[in-house]
Amino acid sequence: MVFTSNSATDKWGSINSQRGNLTELDLICMFCGGVHMSADHWKFMAEDMPKDPVEMIDDLIKMRVYKSSTLKMADAVNAADLRKTLLLKVAGKGDPKREKLVLELCKQAGGIENAFAAAFGQKAGEFFGDVVYNSEFSRRRFLKNLAVGAALVTLANCAPRQAEQATPDESESPIDISKLEKKDLRIGFIPITCATPIIMSEPLGFYKKYGFNAEVVKMPSWGAVRDSAIAGELDAYHMLAPMPIAMTLGLGSASFGVKLASIENINGQAITVANKYKDKVKGPADFKGFVIGVPFPYSMHNLLLRYYLATGGLDPDKDVKIRPVPPPDSIAQMVAGDIDAYLMPDPFNQRAVFEEVGFIHKLTKELWEGHPCCAFAASDEWITANPNTFRALNKAIIEAAGYARDPANRPEIAKAISERAFLNQPEEVVKAVLTGNFDDGLGNSKSIPDRIDFDPYPWQSFANWISSQLVRWDLQGDEKVKTAIAEDKYEEVGKEIFMTDLARELAQEVGQTPPAEIYRKETLEFDEFDPANPQGYIDEQIKKYGV
Repeated sequence: MVFTSNSATDKWGSINSQRGNLTELDLICMFCGGVHMSADHWKFMAEDMPKDPVEMIDDLIKMRVYKSSTLKMADAVNAADLRKTLLLKVAGKGDPKREKLVLELCKQAGGIENAFAAAFGQKAGEFFGDVVYNSEFSRRRFLKNLAVGAALVTLANCAPRQAEQATPDESESPIDISKLEKKDLRIGFIPITCATPIIMSEPLGFYKKYGFNAEVVKMPSWGAVRDSAIAGELDAYHMLAPMPIAMTLGLGSASFGVKLASIENINGQAITVANKYKDKVKGPADFKGFVIGVPFPYSMHNLLLRYYLATGGLDPDKDVKIRPVPPPDSIAQMVAGDIDAYLMPDPFNQRAVFEEVGFIHKLTKELWEGHPCCAFAASDEWITANPNTFRALNKAIIEAAGYARDPANRPEIAKAISERAFLNQPEEVVKAVLTGNFDDGLGNSKSIPDRIDFDPYPWQSFANWISSQLVRWDLQGDEKVKTAIAEDKYEEVGKEIFMTDLARELAQEVGQTPPAEIYRKETLEFDEFDPANPQGYIDEQIKKYGV
């Protein structure tokens, strides 16, 4: 913060130099109750207080006088997203408390258009002045100013102190944690947006709500997740949806029983191509001769890539080279020319655009609307030894997935999971993925709110499609395993590994409305999958495309 008086500046520096040994309680202002020393109160009243929102926030962050709860609110209702947020809330999506807030905002601002037009306009200064000069501003006045000034100056803490609120509703009845067999947990994850419910549950308090001292452990690759699971180094894990099937059947490793407890995300992947091919790649046939990265052989990425390439007449095992690439290494390998394209989880597709390395050729949402990608999983042995812990942990993840599904919560989540301990990505990149407002690297700005979405329900039809593609591409290993997922065994494999009934039960307990059915016909871009006839689907694919 800049002041015109040199003596004032010297005094400010002297005060700051002493703050290292002070606690927050030492910094409570005796005049207004805000978090700053009483001697600094005049600085909040100074006429040269910055009126620009960005400058104000930067100063307040440096001074350590903002509240995290108001920062989350400001992120959720910023100028770019205000209209969409209001419309979504008025339409009835999201929680009732936030809907009530939006209705009041519209009313106070004189309608949605007025609120949007006023955001960051000439009245922004008035909004700053209201907060700075009036320590007793009313809730009604605050709501009006929130719409007019986009909420950013609620960070100014010269208002009376307010209690912080955790994301899970602390007003609910306490959850009984007395029967938990284990409370200190290690949960492995790969740093991708597919892991959002697993990651966000640590900083946003969902694990704590259910009685856990849970540590999410960043893993370098899916192979490392698999190996750590088998070695018993983790309690539970973020896995690709096909991995529990592959590990249980012994594909790529010794057989190790794993259950898919709930789905982490649907959609959320993309095919990204190096910029040097911008004018050359228009469809699947144009990938002939490419080296293409996928995160793991037993992944939806590999199966969806093969599905797409085949529609262009390419044999994925002959006409291209598909190689496993850990997601964090994907951009570096593209820059080095080791791979020409990849089908990867985000944020690495958006990060390639951000770094001007590649462009987004196709979202997997276009290949299969609502397809599964990643999952929350645990071993048969661990579940048997910790049944109550497993149930509560899965419930926390399912509740977090429901929270992540609300578009209004995505900016807050993006901020939480972008941190170095989690994704370690620019917040704007993660936010572009989660909100679906993004540039594709081809000069197009797109708005696709469900570019990634979060639905924890593990449809049995997902398992049947995965198994059908393992058979189609002869990825099911030796003859013993081939027999295990023969034509009459698809349902048996799915029901053994996908815990659909438990996921439904837990979702209902947290107030969600999961389907009653366990199968559905899946509509893909080029065909429809009937889970009751997987072998017929395979035969039709081979007949149609020759592979």
